[in-house]
Amino acid sequence: MSINTGHGLPFLPGNTFRDVTKSAHHRPQTLSYKNGYALPHRPKVGIGQAPLLSSELTQSEINQFSNQTALTYGTAHYSPALDVIPAHVAYDKKVLRFYGYFQQEVLHSPQEGYRVRPVVLYYYLEDDSMCIIEPVVENSGIPQGKLIKRQRLPKNDRGDHYHWKDLNVGMDLVVYGTVYRVTHCDSYTQDFMESEGLVLNDPEPTPVDPYIQRRTQAGRSYITPSVFDRLHQFLTMDRKVLRFFALWDHTDSLYGEARPVTIQYYLVDDSVEIREVHEPNSGRDPFPVLLRRQRLPKNIKPDCKPFPSCVLEVSPQEVHQYYSPKDFQVGETLQLMGRRFLLYDCDEFTKTYYQKNHPDLELKPKPVVKKTTELHDRHEVPPYNGFGSLEDSLQNCLSLIPEPPKKDLMKMLENDHKVLRYAARMDSQNPQDEGRLFIFSYFLSSDMISIFEKSTRNSGIISGQFLEKTRIPKPGCTVDKPEFYGPADFAIGDTVEVFRHRFVLTDADPYVLNYLESISDQLPSRTLDSLRQRLGELAPIQPQEH
Repeated sequence: MSINTGHGLPFLPGNTFRDVTKSAHHRPQTLSYKNGYALPHRPKVGIGQAPLLSSELTQSEINQFSNQTALTYGTAHYSPALDVIPAHVAYDKKVLRFYGYFQQEVLHSPQEGYRVRPVVLYYYLEDDSMCIIEPVVENSGIPQGKLIKRQRLPKNDRGDHYHWKDLNVGMDLVVYGTVYRVTHCDSYTQDFMESEGLVLNDPEPTPVDPYIQRRTQAGRSYITPSVFDRLHQFLTMDRKVLRFFALWDHTDSLYGEARPVTIQYYLVDDSVEIREVHEPNSGRDPFPVLLRRQRLPKNIKPDCKPFPSCVLEVSPQEVHQYYSPKDFQVGETLQLMGRRFLLYDCDEFTKTYYQKNHPDLELKPKPVVKKTTELHDRHEVPPYNGFGSLEDSLQNCLSLIPEPPKKDLMKMLENDHKVLRYAARMDSQNPQDEGRLFIFSYFLSSDMISIFEKSTRNSGIISGQFLEKTRIPKPGCTVDKPEFYGPADFAIGDTVEVFRHRFVLTDADPYVLNYLESISDQLPSRTLDSLRQRLGELAPIQPQEH
């Protein structure tokens, strides 16, 4: 009896157990190659014997297995290699190309009965398949492209298919009820057919589609040469305009007057445009174009004169002659579209043009007395009422919707965060104001001054901001032309009057002396001498930023 080598029990039903430690439950590979021989991983062994791995086989055992195979199945017979190359190898990527066309019938059209549609036929030698493609024509309106996809095309009802031996130039190819006429082929197809012993017919021309031929416009032929060349006029006269100054005289109408206009004659296309000169405070809407740019008819054919032009505009077929530069003479009255225009002058280009091209026409400019408008009295600015700054109050007098006053942007960028600080005391007759100390801060970016009061113990006065940033006018100046305090007015020991409060400057920062020495040519020497005497000669320091 066989013994279960895994557990030492008889190899009987009920004595075998599943290996709980097994984690791979896939179907294992049973064959492998070693030394050129296909060997199983677990060869068949007797019942109860341990499995034999292919890696444990020796060369003699391998030879034994090969001898057993030969004894069982006999000696292997090897057939010699064939000299025939398969078609899919010999004719790979080799295609025969034929050109042809087919006629499509057009129904319910009185202009055409059929259309000629060219096609290209491809024959693949590797599997004897064919495909038919129609070249795409832009804006044809017909679905084009691949008409028949690649397949073996049936030749007849018996199940035969087309072969390359059945194809030739100048033949009809019937495919699915459509007759394709083969006209010619490419050079590779011709060489292949001749190498196989097939003689190709002469190529045929593809007939012209009658619809395409009808749409093709024939070139224009002129019996007599044209006298005037429009293209030459465009190339030589482009951007050249004759400008006349005229008066539109309609004094014969109610409330009529002579209004100045500008007449522009464009030499590139002989068109005329009339623009009205808009005068300020005239009370009229600013509509500059009195007559849009167009060619003005001078003479109309007699048959068309009775027809009212207000019903239908005059067409070029009804005009006998248009206005030309010869009709515009300076110094004379011209009738345009039923209105009288007195040409009293022109520009320099117009004068040069007439002297060069029309020397027989004499230009006679006329002096025109223009209506002079009465000058209104200058708007008077009311006196300053004391509310807000002077600049803000002035904006309310200049416009209905006031705008903020303009500021010197470059000055603000260059002197940003630059402040001159001075120490001062109040000069007052009141004994309670004795000993009050203040700091003047002069902002160079906006020329404003702020005053801060320093705290003094047991003074009974609350310290803090005494005056917010503002421009301080000098005493005695007028409201219309005020003069404001600047760095040149702040000398040590001088008295500064700020809105009826008097302050005496006692000290300054070292930066004040450093900055004022850099602009000493703009300041009086008295101011610099007082600062040098108080501060002494100090080395330049960096500007203080706040």
